[in-house]
Amino acid sequence: MKRVLLSDAIAPAGEEALSVAAEIVRAPDSSPATLRRLAVDVDGILIRSKLPDDIFAAAPRVRAVVVHGTGTDLVPLESATAHGVMVANLPGINAQSVAEYCVMAMLMLGRGILPILGTLKNKTWDEARVMGSGARELAALTLGIVGVGEIGSRLAKIARNGFGMKVLGHQRRLDRLPPEASPASLDQLLAQSDFVVLACPLTPQTRYLLNPKTFGLMKAAAWIINVGRGPVVQEEALVEALRTKKIAGAMLDVYEHYRLEPGHALFSLDNVILTPHLAAVTRESRARASVAAADEMLRMLRGERPRNLVNPEALRVEMRDST
Repeated sequence: MKRVLLSDAIAPAGEEALSVAAEIVRAPDSSPATLRRLAVDVDGILIRSKLPDDIFAAAPRVRAVVVHGTGTDLVPLESATAHGVMVANLPGINAQSVAEYCVMAMLMLGRGILPILGTLKNKTWDEARVMGSGARELAALTLGIVGVGEIGSRLAKIARNGFGMKVLGHQRRLDRLPPEASPASLDQLLAQSDFVVLACPLTPQTRYLLNPKTFGLMKAAAWIINVGRGPVVQEEALVEALRTKKIAGAMLDVYEHYRLEPGHALFSLDNVILTPHLAAVTRESRARASVAAADEMLRMLRGERPRNLVNPEALRVEMRDST
C-alpha cells in the first residue's frame, strides 16, 4: 500500500477517502526538519504548510504532492519537476470562505471594531461610543481587487450586489474581469480605492507589488486586506506606512515570511489585524478541500494525471527516467 504524509490535519472525510487506498502518516508538526524526516518513506505528500526547498532531494521516493488549496508557492516547483514529482492544487476550492473573510475584514476595519472593543473593555462606555462616529458604510466606499480570479470574482459579486459598493479590478487580462468589477490600472485602483484586497498569486511580476512608491498612491484613509501571498507586499514598507498613518490600516492573513516571528514589528501596531493564514479555513471549505485533495492524491498514486496538474513537465521527466 502506498504511504501519504499529511503535513497538517485535514478533515475526517478526506482522511477516510485517502485511507481506502493509502497508509496515512501524520506529521506532529510542520517544521522543515519533521517534514524531511517523515517524507523519506512516503510516496505522496498532502500539504497545507510550506515544504522545505530540499524536500525532494531528501525524499526521492516521493512521486506526488497535493496542495490543500491553491498556493503552489508552498512547493519548490522547480525541484519537484526536476525530480519527476507531480504537483496538483485545488483552484477555487476555498473561494467562498476567503471571500467571506474579506467581507468580515472590510466590516471590522470600516467600523473600527477592535479599537472600540478594546476601549469598551479597558476604558469607558462613553469613550468607546464616541469612537463609532467615524464608522463607514460599505455602500459609500470603493473596493479595489488585485487579482480577480475565483476569490476576487466571488468577492466582487458580494460587494457589488450585496453591499452596493463600487468595485474596481486589476489583473494581467483586464478583458476577463467579471461584470461586477470595472477595469483599472494598478495606479488607478490604488488611488481610488478605500479597500485594496490582494487576491493575486505570487509571481515575479507581483512580488513587492505594494512598495514605498505604490503605498504613496493610496488614500490616507484606505485599508489593505491581503489574502493572496505575503511577498506581494514589501513588509518593511507596509510597517512604515501603517506606523506613520500613510494608510489607515490593514488586515493581513499572509506575510512576507510564512510565520510571523515573536516580536515582529507588526505586533506593535494598533491599526492592523493579524490572522495566521486561516482565511480559507472553515468547516465547509476544509471538508471540500480534504476530499478533493485525497481524490487527487490517489489519482496520481495510481499513475493517472490529476485534474489540475501544476507542472506537466514532471511527466516528461518521469517518463525519461523510467526508460
